[in-house]
Amino acid sequence: MKRILSGIKPTGHPHIGNYFGMMRPAIEWQDRGEAFYFIADYHALTTVFDPVKLREYVCGVALDFMACGLDPAKAVLFRQSDVPAHTELAWLLTCQAPMPMLENAHAYKDHLAKEKTPSHGVFAYPVLMAADILIYDSDIVPVGKDQKQHVEITRDLASKMNALYGPIFKMPEPSIIQSVETIPGLDGQKMSKSYDNTIELFPEEKALRKKIMGIVTDSTPVEAPKDPGTSSIVALYRLFASEGDVQTMEADFRAGGVGYGDFKKRLFGAIWDYFAPMRTRRAELAADPQYVDRVLADGAERAAATAGPVMERVRRAVGLRS
Repeated sequence: MKRILSGIKPTGHPHIGNYFGMMRPAIEWQDRGEAFYFIADYHALTTVFDPVKLREYVCGVALDFMACGLDPAKAVLFRQSDVPAHTELAWLLTCQAPMPMLENAHAYKDHLAKEKTPSHGVFAYPVLMAADILIYDSDIVPVGKDQKQHVEITRDLASKMNALYGPIFKMPEPSIIQSVETIPGLDGQKMSKSYDNTIELFPEEKALRKKIMGIVTDSTPVEAPKDPGTSSIVALYRLFASEGDVQTMEADFRAGGVGYGDFKKRLFGAIWDYFAPMRTRRAELAADPQYVDRVLADGAERAAATAGPVMERVRRAVGLRS
């Protein structure tokens, strides 16, 4: 059975982009192999500096993930920081990570391009991610196209360590998630917490309606035809509505006589209905305040049982154990 590894950063409340880009594919993978899913709180520390918020986000990610269909009886769901082997292995990999490799990493280059001063955490981010993958002898790492580089760096570091110390690491393979195209945010850019343009999965009804009605549109008059191919409203609606309803919206765009406000109301209804059963499930899970703690503790125990032998194998190979 293939082992699958994926992670999600608790840097805010999960949004629609997270759902279609990582969460839904991960939920599908849990029936296709041995799935390990971690909440990457160490990675989140490069941007989240409020400890109360970090704990809140970790709990929220776990609840949202399970509400959307992740089954902790099938998949191992755990908090990254509960398995210390992640950071121990990251140091051993760091000792063999070439500077030019890390200088070419997307996150580091993006910080420089935006004239930000990157922390060492941002610079070494790919090494910790490599440790996340290698510590579980992972076979498959589902990623979006923009994250493929992380798996490539992981493979490069594994190859370097294997050449130096013998075959201590399994070589993981990326599986590119092809489920959806880039999901637009409220402003038409890619939906991202860093752009503050997200639509969260489980906001209150009034808050969701306000967000949807705030989607940026052009000034085309109500009576004029509109291009559905360039509309964020249509792109989002396509994720949630039936093919027939999408075709109707596209036809109404082209015909004119319908304003953006009406289209936004249709989008709100589609999103609200789509997440209705998941919203109910989330409320049931949240009713037990200790449930998330129990799930994450159990997941950490199962994850550590897998990571421990790998870490011991690596310690012996590099000379830290006899």
